[in-house]
Amino acid sequence: MDWGMQNRLARLIKPNGRTMFLPIDHGYFQGPTRKLEKPGQTIEPLIQYADGLFVTRGVLRSCIDPANSPPVILRVSGGSSVIGKDLAHETLTTSIQEAVRLNVAAVGMSIFIGSEYEFDSLQNLGKLVDECENNGIPVMAVTAVGKELAKRDARYLSLSCRIAAEFGAKVVKTYWCEDFDRVTNGCPVPIVMAGGPKCETEKEVFEFVHDGIQKGAIGVNLGRNVWQAEHPAPTMKALRAIIHDDASVNDAQEIFNEEKNK
Repeated sequence: MDWGMQNRLARLIKPNGRTMFLPIDHGYFQGPTRKLEKPGQTIEPLIQYADGLFVTRGVLRSCIDPANSPPVILRVSGGSSVIGKDLAHETLTTSIQEAVRLNVAAVGMSIFIGSEYEFDSLQNLGKLVDECENNGIPVMAVTAVGKELAKRDARYLSLSCRIAAEFGAKVVKTYWCEDFDRVTNGCPVPIVMAGGPKCETEKEVFEFVHDGIQKGAIGVNLGRNVWQAEHPAPTMKALRAIIHDDASVNDAQEIFNEEKNK
């Protein structure tokens, strides 16, 4: 791995091998998602706690202060909306020249294993990895499932993550599931956990994140379960304690309670 690639990964993954990404890329297919109508305002109290920001180029340029930004993972795939025929019908929407111009630490795109567009998304991943290797930019593959959330089990996710790694992704974003160690054990590159639909309580979030970290994930890429929470900053601080300080679920809950009462 060349120096540029190592340097970019080191910007995202801390010396303890852990990381906490904050994704705000949801608008590329959902439009003005609840509590993300004004992305800059939403993340203003949260950005200091993020190790990386997963974002589209449009929101990056229009909403993020270049003097106060964590390392950026640039969303480079898209092409379908939530009201379209199939969310899996994506293509690459952003050039590597744009990623270099924006000085990003990594790029990210979705793959849709088992969908009608499996071949297309994997072909896109292969092309993206080729271009990024030539420019020293890591690729994060997102094992997306579109609207078919029932696919989020260990058998499916371990298949998807392994394929992403085989195609050259340096990091894989996937969902937590039961028997999550089956997913991490079968993937030779680091895994970060997605949040998926918003949980009912913050404790549910702390529980699955803690379990996933114990079973081999290096961190999270949580959006709605942070910025749609009733107390976003306390939630993020508690999650950081689990990820970076090996806090227990109870410890995280105590941190959350203390912070929200300040």
